[in-house]
Amino acid sequence: MAGIRPRPNQTNIREFTVSRRATAARGARTIALAAVSATGALLLAACAPTTTDLNYDPSDGVGISVLGEENRDLRGINLMVVSAAEGEAGNVLGALANETADDASFTLEAPGAAPVTVDVPAGGTVYLGTETGEVVQLDTVGAAPGEYVDATLTVGGDSKEFQLPVFDGTLPEYADYLPVAALPSPSGSPVVSPSPSASPTE
Repeated sequence: MAGIRPRPNQTNIREFTVSRRATAARGARTIALAAVSATGALLLAACAPTTTDLNYDPSDGVGISVLGEENRDLRGINLMVVSAAEGEAGNVLGALANETADDASFTLEAPGAAPVTVDVPAGGTVYLGTETGEVVQLDTVGAAPGEYVDATLTVGGDSKEFQLPVFDGTLPEYADYLPVAALPSPSGSPVVSPSPSASPTE
């Protein structure tokens, strides 16, 4: 007696059913992997520090902590000097921060230049080169633009040596900060160069 033959399309139906199940399983695995990846990305983002909370210098200048990196209560922020050429005067840009409970006097020294001192109140920050801040100028800059000046920042009995970068007016953002040549006034006294109206630290 001849066996019962399967219907012509019965095998195809089985294959189609198995294929559909395999496709569904692959889709489920893909969704699960995507969910795990998304969860991992969220966890990493939650653990990452906020960049605005980091102590770094946002522009071309350098930061210096007078008391060492472990104590940043007295520090220079984004410090640089803008000068036309080596041996010329230079405007110091940046800021000085005093997070102690006492007023402090910061003194900046560089080879060949007269020391300059800026008073910073307790818990305050003084911006250098701004219209509302302080105009601080080295009477001579001992390095060419693009190089560094060996400088020292001192507060009281503590001091820190650092490399002060020198810029000129090649970059448009610093062109307005070049020192203006002192011109004699009618009384014979030199005219003080005007303070820039903006700050590269902002």
